[in-house]
Amino acid sequence: MAKVLMKGNEAIAEAAIKAGCTHYFGYPITPQNQIPEYMSKRMPQVGGTFIQAESEVSAINMVYGAAGAGARAMTSSSSPGISLKQEGLSYIACAQLPCVVVNMIRSGPGLGGILPSQGDYFQATKGGGHGDYHLVVLAPSGVQEAADLVAEAFDIADEYRIPVMILGDGMIGQMMEPVEFKKHEGRELPEKTWAANGWKNKNHARRVVNSLYIEAEAMEEVNRQLQEKYAEITKKETRVQEFMTEDADYIIAAFGTTARIAKNAALKAREMGIKVGVIRPITLWPFPAEAFAQAAEHVKGILCVEMNTGQMVEDVKLSVNGKVPVEFYGTTGGFVPTPAAVVDALEKLKEGK
Repeated sequence: MAKVLMKGNEAIAEAAIKAGCTHYFGYPITPQNQIPEYMSKRMPQVGGTFIQAESEVSAINMVYGAAGAGARAMTSSSSPGISLKQEGLSYIACAQLPCVVVNMIRSGPGLGGILPSQGDYFQATKGGGHGDYHLVVLAPSGVQEAADLVAEAFDIADEYRIPVMILGDGMIGQMMEPVEFKKHEGRELPEKTWAANGWKNKNHARRVVNSLYIEAEAMEEVNRQLQEKYAEITKKETRVQEFMTEDADYIIAAFGTTARIAKNAALKAREMGIKVGVIRPITLWPFPAEAFAQAAEHVKGILCVEMNTGQMVEDVKLSVNGKVPVEFYGTTGGFVPTPAAVVDALEKLKEGK
C-alpha cells in the first residue's frame, strides 16, 4: 500500500478504524481535535458509532459501557481532559475491560497551553486514578509508529483485558509524515466470553461487568488477579529501542518525539569525541528497567531528556540502583529541547558538574 501524508492525529484515527474500532466517544480539546473530527466523518462510513459526549467524564463512561459489551472502543483527549477521565479509567481497570485511550499531551499544570509537553508521564504510568492499577502505556516517536502501535494497543487490550494508552504530545498529533497502513498480522485473541452483550435465549449464565466489591476478600482477590496480570504483561510486553549503546560511555534516556532529538544530540556528541547512545522506552509502563540496568554495567552516566521537570528520572534511577549518576535536562511550557542544549547537558555530565 502506498504511503499517505497525514497528520499524526488523523493517522491514529484511521489506524484505529483499520484495527476494528467500532465505537469512538470523545470531546474536543486541542491539540487532539483532529481525532474526533476525523472519527465523526469516518465512523459512519464503516458502520461504526461516533458520539461527541457532553464531557470527558461522559466519554470515558461510554467507553466503559461499549467495552463491557465486547466492542473495540476508544477515546482520546489532551491533558486536562485525560484528568477528567481518571475515575472512569480506574473503574475500567477494575472491571478488567479492554479499551484504547489516546493522550496528546499539552503543557500544564492547570489548563496550561496548547503546546507540546511530556508532563503527563506520572499520571499515565503510576495510575492517575484511585487504587492499585496500571494501564499499558505506549509512547510512539513518530507518526508511522503511532499508527502501528494503535493496532498493537487494541490487541494488547483484548489479550489481557486492560486499558491501553497511546501517550503522545502535541508535536506527534500535529506533525505530518508519510504513513503506510500496513497489514496487521494480529494475535490469536481469546473469545470475549465475559462480555455483557445480551442474555436472552443464550446458553450461558448471566454476565455481569462490575467494579464494586463490598467484601474485603472479594476486593483482595481482584487485586491479586490484577497484579498477576501486570507481572505477565511486564514479562511479555516490555518494549525498548536502543541506539548506538554498544560502545557508549554515556546514555541519553528519552521517549516519544524527544527521543528523536536525543538521537541527533548523540550523533553530534560523537562528532565531538563523546561516545553517546540512546535508550528509548516504547512501553513507559511496563518500564524497560532491564535495559537501563544492563547499560549501568558499562556506562559512566545517564542523562534523562524530557519535556517536563524530570518525571521519567525516577524510573531510570530505580532501574540503575545507584550504579551510575543519573542527571536531567528538560524543558517546559511548550519549549522543545534542541540537540545543542542536550549536548551541553551531556558535557556537564561528563565533567561532573
